[in-house]
Amino acid sequence: MTHAFSALTPVRFLDRAASVHGERTAVVDGPRTLTYRELHDRCRSLAGALVDRGVQPGDRVAVLSHNTLEMLEAHYGVPYAGGVLVPLNARLSATEIAFILDHSGARVLIATDPLTSLALEAVALTPGPMTVIAGAEEYEAIVASGAPVDISSHDELAPIAINYTSGTTGKPKGVVYTHRGAYLQSVAMAFHSGMDLNSVYLWTLPMFHCNGWCFTWAVTAAGATHVCLPKVEADAIWAAIGDAGVTHLCAAPTVISTITSDAPTTTSPRRVWVATGGAPPAPALLARARRCGLDVTHLYGMTETYGPAVINEWDRAWDAAPEAERNRLNARQGVGNIITGGVRVVDEAGGDVPADATTIGEIVLRGNNVTAEYYRDPAATAAAVSDGWFRTGDLAVRHSDGYIEIRDRAKDLIISGGENISSIEIERAILEHPAVLEAAVVRVPHEHWGERPAAFVSLRPGAELSSGELRAHLLDRLAKFKVPDRIEFATLPKTATGKIQKFQLEQQLIAHPPD
Repeated sequence: MTHAFSALTPVRFLDRAASVHGERTAVVDGPRTLTYRELHDRCRSLAGALVDRGVQPGDRVAVLSHNTLEMLEAHYGVPYAGGVLVPLNARLSATEIAFILDHSGARVLIATDPLTSLALEAVALTPGPMTVIAGAEEYEAIVASGAPVDISSHDELAPIAINYTSGTTGKPKGVVYTHRGAYLQSVAMAFHSGMDLNSVYLWTLPMFHCNGWCFTWAVTAAGATHVCLPKVEADAIWAAIGDAGVTHLCAAPTVISTITSDAPTTTSPRRVWVATGGAPPAPALLARARRCGLDVTHLYGMTETYGPAVINEWDRAWDAAPEAERNRLNARQGVGNIITGGVRVVDEAGGDVPADATTIGEIVLRGNNVTAEYYRDPAATAAAVSDGWFRTGDLAVRHSDGYIEIRDRAKDLIISGGENISSIEIERAILEHPAVLEAAVVRVPHEHWGERPAAFVSLRPGAELSSGELRAHLLDRLAKFKVPDRIEFATLPKTATGKIQKFQLEQQLIAHPPD
């Protein structure tokens, strides 16, 4: 070798942590606690065991697990073996998992309790041979048997993971992450979250979702502590904040709403950095979270961008603004993170919209944190990229300070009598009512107007609210044509990451039209 160049790969974060912070606590998973040296040794032994079972460079290794030590170890053990990690959504059916196993060509499947039966059912539906490592006993046996290896890729543009989309508009697509992209996105997450050696990160965000927004690697890069949380419940989250010294976590707005609704009478003993994505958080929710000791940072991204590509970076000049104005500013999506190559809002002709906070365009992105490709789908890859920019399908405006603010998903914009109606604007108005916990606004076909908004609302425990009372609340805040004709009170269907599944609500309306 005639150069000292070293390929970027996030497994080097664990190498460094083991060398520099070897005796510090790396991970806590219930009664199990590992130092960074122990985690490092186990991950390399896992790699050796995978190689012994036939995994070769580039082979796909799927993992079906909740937020556990095993899932975290797979984020290092699989690439140490030269493999490509395929994290599986634990909420999928056996048929859906079988599709991903087959499409990815997974050679090995690791499954943890209580998901082993689901894994075996999915494997039975999958053509071709596959090695299955099922349950704690078998997993621990192979880790104990593996000789430590590191044959991680020397090509930083090689795949490190394939993350599958939710498939709400068709079959799931496999989004390819590279070693370089994962490394750089991890650095961005550690930087923007302000993590250091004393940080404690609580795993409320599923690790299988965008590799946990790359915090699976970012926490290790900072030498901080991972705290696993297999089930997201308000009591468990508050207990971890109080007992485990949690300083950081990520959660969808619906999760933040739930935990602040059930908040203890005393707030967190320390300020907790909370990152949220998905639907823009209502200003009222941000205010309530802050009173509970949670400092919420709004992020924006998707599976195709390794999680958050845009961050609402706080400007200290905003500290002097009234609370309502601070909350409004914090509800915006923000600016590109430190490794995002560019963020634009463009019109139909591809030109930048004016920074007037009014003109709506589509968000387009580029950078090292944009997917290399959709796995085995060149047509979808070509359709997603135009003139070197990734088309998100999200509609936004630009503010004079360069920050962007989403107005709606292109597919969620409601066009009624020629007027564009933002579902997000209506949802925010609904969430201002103190009885409301969650809300989702969708379109419903209308014979005269083309489309009309319909609202699905979930109330806080013990609260009462009629559709008439809510409609009156909305008429004080919105133009009459924006007020939903139909309001349903129901539990809202969600993805594993807490995002409301609007397509299911739309299908429900089509299947059960009003009399």
